[in-house]
Amino acid sequence: MTHQIAILGASGYTGAELVRLIATHPSLQNAALSADRKAGLEMAEVFPHLRHLDLPTLVKIDEIDFAGIDLCFCALPHKTSQEVISKLPRDLRIIDLSADFRLRDPAAYKTWYGNDHSAVELQKEAVYGLTEFYRDDIRTARLVAGTGCNAATGQYALRPLIEAGVIDLDQIIIDLKAGVSGAGRSLKENLLHAELSEGSNAYAIGGTHRHLGEFDQEFSKIAGRDVHVQFTPHLVPMNRGILATVYVRGDASEIHATLAEAYSGEPFVVVLPMGQAPSTHETRGSNFVHIGVAQDRIAGRAIIFASLDNLTKGSSGQALQNANLMLNLEESEGLMLAPLFP
Repeated sequence: MTHQIAILGASGYTGAELVRLIATHPSLQNAALSADRKAGLEMAEVFPHLRHLDLPTLVKIDEIDFAGIDLCFCALPHKTSQEVISKLPRDLRIIDLSADFRLRDPAAYKTWYGNDHSAVELQKEAVYGLTEFYRDDIRTARLVAGTGCNAATGQYALRPLIEAGVIDLDQIIIDLKAGVSGAGRSLKENLLHAELSEGSNAYAIGGTHRHLGEFDQEFSKIAGRDVHVQFTPHLVPMNRGILATVYVRGDASEIHATLAEAYSGEPFVVVLPMGQAPSTHETRGSNFVHIGVAQDRIAGRAIIFASLDNLTKGSSGQALQNANLMLNLEESEGLMLAPLFP
């Protein structure tokens, strides 16, 4: 059986990544693609790297007939997404890649995103889309909220450790490097080549990054108490990829053993041998996340590394992994592509 898929916001980076992944998926078909300013164009005009594919023309959302759609990916900006999803058919299964349904508390959403949530009932319905930890809920969900790419990276490194109680919850520092595609496709002065290349900079300094809302929500839920991490992201001149370096108090050998056991049956999470650190080169263009652990020179402290591709495992690949669960397909179907190297 071939499932018919709609992608809203197909002219953005995550939308194009979904098109790319679905193109070789044996059980899914790109049946409808929407765009706003680029409606009426062919995908080949917007993304020439997809010109070899037979794809539907980009249209406005209200031109799509959802009666024949089995699942819809919504790759729209936050705030826009909640407004659009509120108007979609109530029996349509949806995976939202924006931030609009990630936070369960409407007050937390307003704190981190600056506006009231206009679809609170849908927000209550949404399942958090970090596949490895919510797969049973995702299978039966109607609405799944994809995670933030930075939030996913930090959680892969830390969730099993918080649950097992092997680290000090008040001494967690996440230093993260992210590629420029995480900022989206819209024109921004600081993302121009002359502004970005040959340098790197920290941003959202002092605990202002929106993905901290997800860290607060998820880590506190696991621990049964408030957990507030220190988190500083850095923009680096690469197109895609995330590398998180996480500093914790705990026994490095116990931390490594805990992560290895937690992820032993996971098809996309690879825990490296003790003392090895991953590179963004090793996960680029794939749905894999690589995790490493090293002993710090200071006794009782350890360093954890996590690397993934922000557009794939951090967003569109994660979304497709969730779609497989929702459509009762093999979870890894269409996603076992090898990373791109060099």
